[in-house]
Amino acid sequence: MPTPSPEIQAFAAGFPVFLAHSGVTVVILFAAAALYVLLTPHKEITLIREGNTAAAISLAGVLVGLAIPLSASLKASTNVIEIGLWGAVTVVVQLLVFRLTDLILRGLPKRIQEGEISAAALLVGAKLATALVIAAARS
Repeated sequence: MPTPSPEIQAFAAGFPVFLAHSGVTVVILFAAAALYVLLTPHKEITLIREGNTAAAISLAGVLVGLAIPLSASLKASTNVIEIGLWGAVTVVVQLLVFRLTDLILRGLPKRIQEGEISAAALLVGAKLATALVIAAARS
């Protein structure tokens, strides 16, 4: 049997690493999103199922806001342990800032419950801005 090309050998060596690194990051993302949903004063999933667009926009902002610093962590890390540690740190910081944002911008959860798109857009902007700052700090 002929020896595989260097590209195939590199793929065979790198693919398991890719799966492990991206898998850990996706697990952290879903765990963080679940934790966020538990921490919010309103039931976003229920609101989304009821057709509340503001809640869907807000939760989408959370997912992207969590993914930005996680992707920076993934890019800057060299192994699964480092990805897990930095991923957890960035998520904790991000969730704390999300809660602080919710507290500073009082009344937004209620306005989102009522379907107010402008409240959701402001919350998404604050969360994405925070995500970009945290991602830059990690890079």
